[in-house]
Amino acid sequence: MERGTVKDVAFFSNALNEELELLIYIPANYSPLYEYNILIASDGKDYFQLGGIPRLADELIDGYLIENTIIVGVPYKNYEDRKRKYTPAGDQFEAYMRFLAHELVPYLDDEFSTTQVGGGRALIGDSMAATISLMTAIHYPNIFGKAILQSPYVDELVLQGVKDAKNVDILSLYHIIGLQEDQVSLKDGTVKDLLTPNRELHQLFIQHGIDTFYEEFNGNHTWTYWKPDLKRALIEIFG
Repeated sequence: MERGTVKDVAFFSNALNEELELLIYIPANYSPLYEYNILIASDGKDYFQLGGIPRLADELIDGYLIENTIIVGVPYKNYEDRKRKYTPAGDQFEAYMRFLAHELVPYLDDEFSTTQVGGGRALIGDSMAATISLMTAIHYPNIFGKAILQSPYVDELVLQGVKDAKNVDILSLYHIIGLQEDQVSLKDGTVKDLLTPNRELHQLFIQHGIDTFYEEFNGNHTWTYWKPDLKRALIEIFG
């Protein structure tokens, strides 16, 4: 099996007014003669290192289990940086969504041979990175047609944002949450029930007519469960 390459790219975002170190996985079969889907991962370094997503993509593309896909990892600096960018209360939340939709997507479409349609673009994230993936998809459903949500952090602002969303029945979502995520210890020292609001979130997806794969798995808020789930997630979204 041929292996794809991972490029480190320094990308300056005007929306965020900072330079980001992107990780870009390019499949072994890359050719400008073909069109490629795009998958953008917030918590990018985690998906590349803890999730092993480049090797998994090699395997799935090689076995014709998913369509040709370029994967872009957007890393975070620290917990505070994640909160500022990934949660609706964060002061960089709107700017980060603009970066994804209006800076990163045009760059990728210019740089690579991409499908250039919403159905060929997906966002992926775990925990707070799943939150920003969801909120960006419902904010820009014509740019991002799909999202993979692994144990999203859900609060009242997230639920309200989804309730207010318009024209989102064109979205396709993959959504999982663990049965032991009713008591998640957050980095700020608080303990939060994520299971209950995720169940409420799923009901909102149904009300909006969003095509959703949903599962409550027997596990908690860790990569122990997210990593083995990735194979199914990628096949559901880009199979």
